[in-house]
Amino acid sequence: MRILRATLAGIVVIGLLSIPTAPATPLDGTRRITLGGVTVRLDLDTRQVITVNASRGWRARVSLWRKSEGRWVRRLIAFDGRTGYGGLVPGDQRVQGSGSTPLGTFPITESFGNAARPKATALPYHRVRRGDFWVQDNASRHYNTLRNKHQGGFRWWLPPSDPNSSERLRDYGRQYAWSIVIDYNRPDPVRHRGSGIFLHVNGDGPTAGCVSAPRWFLRKALARLRPGLHPVIAIGR
Repeated sequence: MRILRATLAGIVVIGLLSIPTAPATPLDGTRRITLGGVTVRLDLDTRQVITVNASRGWRARVSLWRKSEGRWVRRLIAFDGRTGYGGLVPGDQRVQGSGSTPLGTFPITESFGNAARPKATALPYHRVRRGDFWVQDNASRHYNTLRNKHQGGFRWWLPPSDPNSSERLRDYGRQYAWSIVIDYNRPDPVRHRGSGIFLHVNGDGPTAGCVSAPRWFLRKALARLRPGLHPVIAIGR
């Protein structure tokens, strides 16, 4: 998802809170729980959750939780997360290019970045190389995947003004220093619904549909997330 380049004032100071806990028992037998004010849909194997509480416009509280001894414990929290300038919409109603962030719970399975792999990172991590794009070409069978232009299969040459232009990852060295891929509209994407929804490092204001958090949060989250714990991210308000 393209990064909004406009600068907005009034960035909230980050911080850490004391660590609260929440019961791990799903509500009403539907595999749903509430963490940090956000409803999370779980499968039985999930032991890690990132919650995004976007109840203050495009500003959000982003937390990392771990299930420990039958209870959900908050391990990290940042108060100056961001969401899209286009607001929040149900995932199945989202339109590509709207600047909106999808509501819901989505798996976390991979990551990438312009910076070196953070120490202890267990998620699959791709160090961005010259020619790497995130495919947003609706005519491509590689839609909503990371692909290098030398591999072909998408119109990497389209200008940013074209609705089918893809995102050159090296253009966002700050925001994509580290990025966690949110498996929204994946692995079987619906065309025009949206491509490239990530949890990435904060820019200067809201995102163009992704979720962002401070650089320290991305670094520490990547050091803690474990594929074997089936992590998910839940976006709510």
